[in-house]
Amino acid sequence: MEERIVKLYTKNSSIPLKVVPGHFATNHSHVNYYLDMTTLKSRISEATEVAQNLAGDYMLNTVIDTIVCLDGMQVVGTLLAQELTRAGLHSMNAHNTIYVITPETNGTSQLIFRDNLQPMVQNKHVLILMASVTTGITVRKSAECISYYGGTVAGVASIFSNVAEVEGFPINAIFHQEDIPDYQSCAVHDCPMCKAGQRIDALVNSFGYSKL
Repeated sequence: MEERIVKLYTKNSSIPLKVVPGHFATNHSHVNYYLDMTTLKSRISEATEVAQNLAGDYMLNTVIDTIVCLDGMQVVGTLLAQELTRAGLHSMNAHNTIYVITPETNGTSQLIFRDNLQPMVQNKHVLILMASVTTGITVRKSAECISYYGGTVAGVASIFSNVAEVEGFPINAIFHQEDIPDYQSCAVHDCPMCKAGQRIDALVNSFGYSKL
């Protein structure tokens, strides 16, 4: 897979998105590109650039008390909280700071917060931070989870998004569908690559990929 990696850049950023073409299976769909965000999520220099890029849309008029990190985005979430705090972002919580937390997934794939984390969601303005938004399913689940625990979704941010909005929530992303115009995310039974007999190259999720 490494021989086929292509790095994409946006006009306004030096952040590299590593793109690998092929046939990949996710938890929700089949996609024709694997987006390798490993260094963007774990290398401080790149994660800082990601955080700085995403922070711009929230500095002026968005209240954020808590950042809920999905897809292994905890490093970016911490740096984003620092950027927003440094900018003097208004916070409604008693400590005038920003919480950075991650939900658990139970046996039925529901997102949950333990009792000790629930006060960081209840009556808080919550930013959902993801690596990528492809079908919107995870955004819906996250928004439902936050609402259940008494929080308010203040926004959704991601490195890549294949959609402009989900359930009325605009997706603030660095890379968009137009950056990878032939990107496809299909339900398993509608996958054209499967119908053409193309073998799956790897199983992919937020942790990475496993070749088949």
